[in-house]
Amino acid sequence: MNAHVNTDSTSRVGALIRAHRLRIGLTQRELADLSTISVRAIRDLEQGKARRPRPDTVRLMADALRLGPRARAALEAAAQQGRAGGQGWGRPPAPPTALHAMSGRDAETAVLERELSVGGERLVNVVGLGGVGKTRVALEVAERLHAAGVPVLWHAFPGASADHLGCAEPESAARVAATVADLYGPPPADAAYGGGGAGAGAFGEAAGGGLFELLGEQRVLLVLDGAPAVAPRFDRLTALLRACPGLRVLVTSERPWEVPGERIFLLSPLEVPAEGAAPDAAALAPAVRVFLDHVRRVRPEFTAGPADLAHAARLCRRLDGHPGALAAAASWLVVCDLTTLCLSLDADPVALLDHLGGGAGADRFRAALRSRTDGLSAGARELLDALCAGEAEEAGAEDAAAEFGLTDVAALTGRGLPESGRMLRELLISGTVRAAPESGGSRFRVLSLVRAATPRTPQRA
Repeated sequence: MNAHVNTDSTSRVGALIRAHRLRIGLTQRELADLSTISVRAIRDLEQGKARRPRPDTVRLMADALRLGPRARAALEAAAQQGRAGGQGWGRPPAPPTALHAMSGRDAETAVLERELSVGGERLVNVVGLGGVGKTRVALEVAERLHAAGVPVLWHAFPGASADHLGCAEPESAARVAATVADLYGPPPADAAYGGGGAGAGAFGEAAGGGLFELLGEQRVLLVLDGAPAVAPRFDRLTALLRACPGLRVLVTSERPWEVPGERIFLLSPLEVPAEGAAPDAAALAPAVRVFLDHVRRVRPEFTAGPADLAHAARLCRRLDGHPGALAAAASWLVVCDLTTLCLSLDADPVALLDHLGGGAGADRFRAALRSRTDGLSAGARELLDALCAGEAEEAGAEDAAAEFGLTDVAALTGRGLPESGRMLRELLISGTVRAAPESGGSRFRVLSLVRAATPRTPQRA
């Protein structure tokens, strides 16, 4: 047998393994039996399909090949060099291109950018109601990190927002898709593959389509947009993060995964102007700015006067500053004026979620809200019903959005502060309740859209 290996088409570590195996006359099957590394893993290493074996794999291989100190050190050095570099890119992969400029999310994007770059967070899950802008925030964060030289890999689950231009990185996209499928998939038939068991093997050095071969130890951001509420297999998620120490994962989802190490980032609707705010002050509120931007897209000649700003502020309050709701409401200005649009809020604000250009936004919102409330614990659902019923009794103000605090929840439910706090946290994460911005985070209110879309149910005994 000829032990020569073409290192242009294989990795150095694979070339060394093959040369040592042929030197002592072993087949790949015999080496697999001696090392407990699968035949597939050995074949992929020798053929250059995998180039970054884990340290325990290198140790097992060196033992099976009966390498001396110098040969063992050379093999370990080749493996370490591969792990540190990944395959590398001529130009770092970029995130999709947003179709519209972002407004009103400077604080949120700055925090996420810091946590995923210089901070220690490795798994951040941005959660919030559908249409609140999770994908747009993720795009902005990814773009900022990419501008700083960080490669960005983007995977959109079915049903995720498509309000952007996709990125053309077919090879890396295929690897990401395969890895995501492995995250949620059943254990592999070859449980010993990669020497790390069923969980680690899916992300070992020879995993078909896995990210380890592509990334090595370099810093990379992986965005999982529109992820399902059901968490992936935790053993495989952990194996992926361990195998790729430079990897940071940014998830957008309607619910948190609730797994160890997950940083839950609650994305609330945009800040709205206070009731009675002066027109100049109202014009500076993030929700009003976003709404007026949408208005100008459908009516380029529009110029907001004091009365228009007052109407816009009222509309933004009634729609909770929800970006998706504001965009849909603005679409109706093709056929009516702002005064008429505001009057329709009194009938059914949720109906404005139906974009004039098409789409059943109101039905989707009601269905999503029903899914959210059905997933609440019995105590949290009772609390939401009680809060909505209490605010309905106080109706008469423009927004009928009474604020409440933790002690109010305890008084309303008759439960202790710890249990009341857990129920309130559950409502916050569900997106049905938001913190009142002017309260410093200690006062809360039920979203107007939630109250309008939630059927009035009697409180349970």
